[in-house]
Formats: sequence, structure tokens, C-alpha cells
Amino acid sequence: MRYFLCLLFLCSIFSLRSQTGFSPYLGEEPPGLTPKVFAPGIISTDEFEFGSVFSKDGKTFYYAVDLGGYYEIRTSTFKNGKWTDPKVLLGDGKYTYNDPMLNPEEDRLYFISNRPLSGKGERKDVDIWYVEKTKRGWSDPINVGEPINTGRNEYYISFTSEGDMYFSSEKDDQGLKGNFNIYKSSQIKGEFQEAVMLPKEINGRAYEADVFIAPDESYIIFAAQRRSSLGSGDLYISFKNEDGLWTQSKNMGPQINNETNQFCPFVTADGKYLFYSGRGNIYWVSTGIFEQLK
Repeated sequence: MRYFLCLLFLCSIFSLRSQTGFSPYLGEEPPGLTPKVFAPGIISTDEFEFGSVFSKDGKTFYYAVDLGGYYEIRTSTFKNGKWTDPKVLLGDGKYTYNDPMLNPEEDRLYFISNRPLSGKGERKDVDIWYVEKTKRGWSDPINVGEPINTGRNEYYISFTSEGDMYFSSEKDDQGLKGNFNIYKSSQIKGEFQEAVMLPKEINGRAYEADVFIAPDESYIIFAAQRRSSLGSGDLYISFKNEDGLWTQSKNMGPQINNETNQFCPFVTADGKYLFYSGRGNIYWVSTGIFEQLK
């Protein structure tokens, strides 16, 4: 009887798979606690890929590619029963477009770029931008403006479920070149407020950037360059205590970090997988490793 029930259960799964045809994560076998290169030969190739995000339904994937001097954002979508070949969504061969991230409603795709406000002329400092979904597809790029963007560089974007934005900026670099810090800007009635720098448990007198915030703000992952780093940049994690304060950030260890640079963290909407970048490829790993770091 138990055998019959198991067989019936498996048949129902296969039947559902055949009906929907949906193959999550580009058909890749999910990883365990050991990181794996994501979609080798399809997404992770001989080019330099980084900065990735999946839509909540898992049917659209965005990522960036370094083409040697400028970056572009590509996308692959599950359509008509299969994943499309990656195509360029944002890229013009002149300005950079990278660090894609969807807002909670998924009607905007945020990214960073050094394009001027007019879209023409010389490159400027790096700002946060977005494109908006319309009936005809994505809009032209829109600069987020103040109080998020400044005359200095702003990097990487992540959102809480309420729409508050976490990002990094070098506007308060304390006189140290390339010293980014992580900030939070609350969103009130659709408007981003003046950003507040996160406390010393997150920010130090070094480089902190590429922040991913859990939708419920229960944890934060970011890239940093510190004495405790194993390479030129590591991923760190901090959890929120019951009193609402951040724990001292902790290096995510040799399971994730190595002698090179790890950056661009992203956790899937179901909370199961951490994606990040390193060695010119995109990696993913089970978020079960978080329990080992608490």
C-alpha cells in the first residue's frame, strides 16, 4: 500500500510537470551546501557574468556581463515550454548597465549605470536607475534622482517587502578613496526618503557594498574588504536580534569565500538559494548554510 501511494504521488508530480512544462532554474539540478556554478555554458560562460536576480515566479532571470570596459544586462525567460536564449535587455556599448534588481511589485527593474541624465555625452558617476513595465515592454531608463543619487557613486540595490531600499554609496567615504558604506532609504507614499547609514555592526572603515536585504529584514548579506577577508572581497552576513538590532557581521567562511572576490548576493523569493558572483561566473548554494552562521 505504501509503495502504491508513493508511486501515485510521483505520477502526480510528473503529470503536473508535463502539464505545466515549467523547468525551474533553467532546468539546473539545485545545489546543496556546496556552491555550484549556475547554468554552465548557458549563463556562466567564458565571459564575465555577475549580478543576478530571478523573478518571484522563477520564470525570468536577469544578470550582467562585463564586456571589457562596459557592462550590459541580459535576460532569459521561460516561454512556450522552454527557456529562451539569453538576450540583451540593457546595453549600448558605451555606458555601463549592471546590478539588476526587481522591486517588490516587479513592475520596475532597478540597475546602476554611468550614463548621463540626457542619455548622451560623456560618462558620469554611477547612479541608480530603473526601467518600468509598460504595455509595450520596458520603458526607457529613468534616473532615481535625489535623495538616493549624489555626486558620488551609488551601487547595488535591494528591497524589503515594504519597498524600502538598501544600497551602497561612497558619499560619506571618510576621506578613504573607494570607501563605500551601506544605507537604507525608507519608502513613504511611493517616495524614497533621506538615506540612513547602517550601524557599525555592518559598516566599518573599509569597503562595504553589494547588499542583499531579506524581505522581512531578518538578515543582511553584503560584500566587504576587511582584515578577516579570505581574498580581495568576501561576503558577510548579519542577523537581526529579537530587539531589532543587527548582530556583528560575520564572514560567511570558506564555503563561500576564497582568495578571489565574491560579490552580488541574491536570495530567491522562496528563500531556498543564495546566488552570488565570483571568478567570472555566477554561483548558487542552499541557504541551509545560514543556519551554520547564526
